[in-house]
Amino acid sequence: MALAFMAALYVITKEMRRKQQLGLLVPTEGEIEVKDPVTGKKVKKKAMVWPHERMGAILMLAAIGGLVGAKVFNAFESWDYFLQDPIGSLFSRSGLTFYGGLITATVLIYFYARKYKIPFDVLCDAAGPGLMLAYGIGRLGCHFSGDGDWGIFNSAYVSDMSGALHLAPATKFQEVVKAFPDWFMRYSDFKNMHELSNIPHAYVPAPSWLPDWFLGMNYAHNVNNEGLMMPGCTGNYCTVLPVSVFPTALYEAITCIGLFFLLWRVRGRFTQPLKLFGLYLVLNGVERFLIEKIRVNYEYDWGFMHPSQAEIISAVLIVIGMAILLFYKRKNTTAAPHVVS
Repeated sequence: MALAFMAALYVITKEMRRKQQLGLLVPTEGEIEVKDPVTGKKVKKKAMVWPHERMGAILMLAAIGGLVGAKVFNAFESWDYFLQDPIGSLFSRSGLTFYGGLITATVLIYFYARKYKIPFDVLCDAAGPGLMLAYGIGRLGCHFSGDGDWGIFNSAYVSDMSGALHLAPATKFQEVVKAFPDWFMRYSDFKNMHELSNIPHAYVPAPSWLPDWFLGMNYAHNVNNEGLMMPGCTGNYCTVLPVSVFPTALYEAITCIGLFFLLWRVRGRFTQPLKLFGLYLVLNGVERFLIEKIRVNYEYDWGFMHPSQAEIISAVLIVIGMAILLFYKRKNTTAAPHVVS
């Protein structure tokens, strides 16, 4: 998460400098710290401050608002678990919902930008590629820690108690379910053995040109302590999933880092403010909506459909992004020159 914030800070600051060179940003009065030539101590003095020099403050707002929003939205996304242990859910290391963080941080940064007369549409454009990169790096953290952001079961691989994965026949999945019904009922919220036979899974062995772990991970020693205890392991994080799952966090990391390079390459082609951010919203929304199809998530019961929280938000972001691309036009705006560095 720290690396994600640092990467976003670097990329957004670089883009803010570019927009400053294009004449899209101006400095406003503020305070800076300088060293007193007599005492050698740092003192504050009034000066004209450029928007990119305020990125430290913006980063802090994003971090605080992002973490709070991510936790609150995660509570709604995993409502049953939250009701069982509200304090533990809010203060655990795992369980962060990106869209909750994005929405909360955006609101805080909007009022900050308004206070210091930073054009919010220009700031959004500068942030788009950095947000995509940060999301991809953050998902790597989800993957390597095994924090529960994974997909449905890939029944092609089962675990032995040492934590190693083995290719298994298609019939093996139901045998493992019957061997550990208590865990599967608790994990999947299924109430009886008849329902256990309907646990979502897919049998997808990896082709010869792909490593097995790209399609099936059992997340041994995962940070959620989810799964079965591994014999001989002591201390924290001694569990392993009995059946592999699709590593959706890894898929998102690869996809979003790739989309960052796409946004970075085309950023100079947009002359109207907010258009690049509109494209970011569409790409992020489509990516997340599609990955939800194989992710494990709490689903809302709307009778005729059962969407997850992320599917709802991503669909809204796609609509907003398309509306921005098709209809948004800032008044009294002249086209900026095509300059990319």
